[in-house]
Amino acid sequence: MSTVQVGDVFSMEDENGQEVEIEVLGLVHVDEIEYAAVAFSEDVQDETKEDIDVFFLKVEGEEELYEIEDDAEFERVSKAFQELQEEAAEDLN
Repeated sequence: MSTVQVGDVFSMEDENGQEVEIEVLGLVHVDEIEYAAVAFSEDVQDETKEDIDVFFLKVEGEEELYEIEDDAEFERVSKAFQELQEEAAEDLN
């Protein structure tokens, strides 16, 4: 089991080589693999921002996050996370 938790903040390099901070918004398991739904910390903290771009990273080891390279894998993870969010919303009602 990983030690990655919702709310954790990590630094990573973007596609331009700039260091950015990402925040873990949620965790989901697909096919016995853990994935983190993350967004840029700056976007999460900006209360005026209505839409936040969420992306998924594969969790390996204790705090190692890797990009998902395969489109089919990304689609499975995205769908599972969306279903998890819908279930959580239903539980609130």
